[in-house]
Amino acid sequence: MTVDRVFGPVDIAVSGMRAQGRHMETISSNIANARTADTGEGEPYRRLETVFRTEEKGVSGVIVDDVVQDMSALQRIYDPGNPKADASGYLTMPNVHLPMEMMSLSAASRAYQANAAILKRYQKMVETTLELLR
Repeated sequence: MTVDRVFGPVDIAVSGMRAQGRHMETISSNIANARTADTGEGEPYRRLETVFRTEEKGVSGVIVDDVVQDMSALQRIYDPGNPKADASGYLTMPNVHLPMEMMSLSAASRAYQANAAILKRYQKMVETTLELLR
């Protein structure tokens, strides 16, 4: 395992922070739309998922490849008083599960923090090296 660029660790950590930041935005969208029964097209909101991929072969950073809709089954709740309910009184709701989204948000936040910690340690290492060279 070799890092060809001098700033390889920095580039990798920054790419991780960008990707996790985008991932947290996607999760936030899911949380905000967890009760959106109609997106304006007659369909409930569908949960979004972030797809990551590496930037290059070998040791490299990560980028968000795509943000795709989760096509799993939508939730159905019994709400006969709702005007959007079907003839049986059921309302089709988004496939967003708030506890799962909160766990994903926590994991993405921790990954972001880990990349930030790498940058701080790298900065400290460079400062120490410069001190030794003086």
